[in-house]
Amino acid sequence: MIERLLNNPSIIVSGHRGLKIHYPENTLLAFQRALESGVDMLEFDLRMTKDRAVVVIHDDTVDRTTNGTGSVSDYRLDELKKLDAGGWFGNAFEGLKIPTFQELCDLIAPYPQVLLNVEIKPSADAKEVADNAVSMLEAYGYLERCVFTSFDADVVAYLHDNYRVKTQGFPAESMYNFVSGPDGTYSKMWAAAMSMQQLTPARVKELRDIGLQTWCYCPDDAQSVYYALGCGVTVMTCNDPFPAMKIREQISSAGPRT
Repeated sequence: MIERLLNNPSIIVSGHRGLKIHYPENTLLAFQRALESGVDMLEFDLRMTKDRAVVVIHDDTVDRTTNGTGSVSDYRLDELKKLDAGGWFGNAFEGLKIPTFQELCDLIAPYPQVLLNVEIKPSADAKEVADNAVSMLEAYGYLERCVFTSFDADVVAYLHDNYRVKTQGFPAESMYNFVSGPDGTYSKMWAAAMSMQQLTPARVKELRDIGLQTWCYCPDDAQSVYYALGCGVTVMTCNDPFPAMKIREQISSAGPRT
């Protein structure tokens, strides 16, 4: 199913950590609202607790997105579940919790066409997180909907070599443990995502010439979306998906030129 991204002429919109522009990132509410808004894909981040539960959170600490402090890996799941993961964003969201990966998988069930960008965050136990994620996604029947992402080239290679799943990395300068050469990191990647600061037509061509799909992240206004399209990129991971979806609708309504 993830193969439908190959050479897709339409804009593909991924919700970055859910609908994070309006809701606390990586919470079930943010994901639910992103799904309801009509995104094509969800992007989310996975880490592991002290008692080996896989949870959905971006940072290696809970400081920024909860009322707690310290490393995610120093908390047991029951301790993480006591933290408030919404109040930092606004009083209306107090009481939201850090979700487990299983809770997110359950939430996704009514949306069988939505693709999944599963980011494994760099950490000492990242490969164990990857193993658990692949196992759970396979159990739910979601694996064919997934691309697996990491800034750690070792994790990208591990996923490629052990599971033969589709992987997404980044330009060499953005990755840890990047290996150059014809059998290096790029050979383990299916797609490469660039920030808007990195994105240029020349860079898109360079990555496509070595066989990689080229995506971008955080084109969050109309100008950025049109720039990405001008560079030849149609898969966009957005904090705010609405400008990209509006432009997609406008292009679709206009139809082909004659």
